[in-house]
Amino acid sequence: MEKLADLERARELHRRQAWADACDQFAVVDAVSPLTVDDLERFAESVQILGRGDQAARLLERAYGAHVDAGTVGPAMRCAFWLHEALALLGEFGHAGGWIARAGRLAEVRSGGDEAGYLLIPEAEHLFAGGDVESAFATAARAADLGTRCGDLDLVTLATHLQGRARIKQERPVEGLAFLDEAMVGVTAGDTSVRVTGWVYCSTIVACHELHEVRRAREWIRALNAWCDSQPQFTGAYSGVCRIHRAELLRLGGAWSDAAREARLACEQLTQGYGAGLAGAAFYELAEVLRLLGETTDAEDAYRRASQYGWETQPGLALLRLAQGRADLAGAAIRRSLGERTDPLERSHLLPAQIEIMLAAGDADAARAGATELAAIARQHDRPALSARSAHGQGAVDLGDGRAQVALPALRQACQLWRELDAPYEEARVRVLVGRACRMLGDEDTAAMELDAARQAFRRLGAAPDLAIIEALTRRYRAGEASGLSLREIEVLRLIAAGRTNHAIAVELVLSERTVARHVSNIFTKLSVGSRTAAALYAFEHGLR
Repeated sequence: MEKLADLERARELHRRQAWADACDQFAVVDAVSPLTVDDLERFAESVQILGRGDQAARLLERAYGAHVDAGTVGPAMRCAFWLHEALALLGEFGHAGGWIARAGRLAEVRSGGDEAGYLLIPEAEHLFAGGDVESAFATAARAADLGTRCGDLDLVTLATHLQGRARIKQERPVEGLAFLDEAMVGVTAGDTSVRVTGWVYCSTIVACHELHEVRRAREWIRALNAWCDSQPQFTGAYSGVCRIHRAELLRLGGAWSDAAREARLACEQLTQGYGAGLAGAAFYELAEVLRLLGETTDAEDAYRRASQYGWETQPGLALLRLAQGRADLAGAAIRRSLGERTDPLERSHLLPAQIEIMLAAGDADAARAGATELAAIARQHDRPALSARSAHGQGAVDLGDGRAQVALPALRQACQLWRELDAPYEEARVRVLVGRACRMLGDEDTAAMELDAARQAFRRLGAAPDLAIIEALTRRYRAGEASGLSLREIEVLRLIAAGRTNHAIAVELVLSERTVARHVSNIFTKLSVGSRTAAALYAFEHGLR
């Protein structure tokens, strides 16, 4: 009687999703006499959600064997699938694949029924990762059909979600998002198991980020946060990944201190062994927040930790190098990263950084090529955030060419889009460029208002590096005014101080060499200097560089 009462208590705790308490209670019962197969599965689910991967694998192996002995082959297929996932999160990919192969042979010998569709999910994922996206879609479609036939909503949801990821990869975003939204119907209604719910939430958010679908990502992250908060004992790898997405949302919305806190918690949870393969994403997110805050030493350490866990550190690390004044390292890194990618959506996440870095390095042609490519991708996918990044890049290139009037419409468009997306940092960065363009056109009142608005936004955010840039712009302008230099002459003097020849200045500012020579002569006269060296020294001393 006592054992039965303890078992009923364990089941009730599992039903209430009190995962840690359920684990303790199941363990007490299992120590007295072995659990039945159904309770083994409940126990395994609880420990897997808590991030106890080794224990989950052992319990799932027992459950699989019990199902095979009982002749319940269909449920054994489901156990094999979750065992595969547990082992994969532990980084034991060979072991994980072996269990799927074993279950596949069992299904051939003794019909696994429609639940054998679970074995198709890892196969579809493998095809997707290998680039055979059409086969991945077809395999996921077969799994969805099997799940529908046996009434298994978990299987249907996983398969439908994978179909959506495949369609997005094939540059069919509308179709892909429709599949993702369909998969989310059961998730948001609470009809799927906790493991499937966490998986699909996180994978959907990743897909939205890949597609620059900011509004959808924000919507699903908020829903995910509410779901996580409703489960006080939701910890481990599942919770760690959820915290990464929470940090991303906070960073985009400008709550950077909160974002850093969530990212640090994710790092702690995902470096405990189970789910360590995802720890790199947590460290990268932490590095991004620290870079924006200007905490360069800590940011560099976080990028290094992300790399140790196998995570790509670009474009963040390249932008950190640029902020440190190492445009050469930044350029080499972003070119290397772009050279490894052919998928347009993957490249679209690198191209804004390429444009910024190449403009800083004085490579106008590379910056213009990046802006042209990004514009083509934006036209193909037509997402507000992607359009904002494209307009920002094009406006920056035009401004770098000295074409302020041409740059302004694109910059205004980018500013409006970021405002609608409630992305204050991105909006402020564009407003700096708008201010510079207005200043070049002689509209000092508008320039001052735009730069002041950006300054206030950066101060609220704690964006120390961007504040420093605005202050430098202001000092240069005031110093230029004091010396009687025009805005164009200030630009020419900055390039003289950078060691540029008249020819190089003409190319960069899209002027004739004769016009540049006239500007240089005027600068010498106004500053009362007789050489480029003396002019450069004046620029350094007065903050005009």
